[in-house]
Amino acid sequence: MTGPPLKILAIQFKYYGDTALMTPALRAIREHFRDCALHALVPEEVAPLLNHLPWLTRVWPMPRRRGRARFNQTWPVIRALRDERFDRSVDFGGNDRGAILSLLCGARQRLGPIHPGGFIGRRFCYTQRVSPAPLGQHETVRLLHILSAWGITPPRSPAIEIRTDPALDAFAAQLLPERKVICHLAAGQPKKEWPVRHWVALYQMAAATGLRLVFTTGTGAHEQSLVDELKRLAPDAPVLPAVPDLAAFLAVLKRAEVFISGDTGPLHFASGMGAPTIALFGPTSAVQWAPVGPHHQILLGAPCSCHGSADVCESACPCLAAISPDQVLQCLRKLLARQV
Repeated sequence: MTGPPLKILAIQFKYYGDTALMTPALRAIREHFRDCALHALVPEEVAPLLNHLPWLTRVWPMPRRRGRARFNQTWPVIRALRDERFDRSVDFGGNDRGAILSLLCGARQRLGPIHPGGFIGRRFCYTQRVSPAPLGQHETVRLLHILSAWGITPPRSPAIEIRTDPALDAFAAQLLPERKVICHLAAGQPKKEWPVRHWVALYQMAAATGLRLVFTTGTGAHEQSLVDELKRLAPDAPVLPAVPDLAAFLAVLKRAEVFISGDTGPLHFASGMGAPTIALFGPTSAVQWAPVGPHHQILLGAPCSCHGSADVCESACPCLAAISPDQVLQCLRKLLARQV
């Protein structure tokens, strides 16, 4: 006689891209425990990345504000999670917040990675801990390594998977009536951004050959300053208007013919929805973070001289500037030719 299906909670409290890169590990749990109830707990702002995956039982969005606790908003969510009485939880992020939530959610078995630093009681938040995977592996592989403690093997497909809200398809089609090459100007750190003058040169070279490019960016002041510089140098360059939220942005990205950007969350969003991508890497490891598969191209800049923790490039010759617009255009032509 078998017992009821397992109830499993997956926790990820890092950044947008980290949530997207977690989806192969979530699928591995689903394939190993086919009848389980699989829940995911993520920050409220990134929940749209998982909301429409049909094989997740439920996505729990947790309100958060960096540097500030919001107990009046988070405690009702924690209490509801405790009422679920999870058999197991796995924290893929391994940071302080993820560790504390693992403990508070009350699963009987609580798995987490061993990471240096953090508050002194972090290790007591888990009932089982896993040493990190060796360096030099892709982040999806490193996340899957955590699940080795449960005897879980990689899923049938290692690809990132994101589904969009079908109700937003009409909105996206109105904003971007025809599929075009989408170029994303911004990144989470300015040092990971390709110079605007290179984007302008790429746009002009592509337009001369009949290729249609359109630009996107974030809504913050820095992101908008990139648009201002782009429009100053190329007034006719088309820029998509800001969309109201992540769910709408995903619906627009799904219409990309090709997506081009530096190492940033939207790069993983686009690849997770099946769009071919061109990834521009310099300060961060393409081996660890670049999209994987034949539909994705990677271009590497010069060796980076910035300190790893620096947000802004400190070099007179930024590593990403070594990637020429002509290199990107040649990659773009190859990807488009494959789609014919």
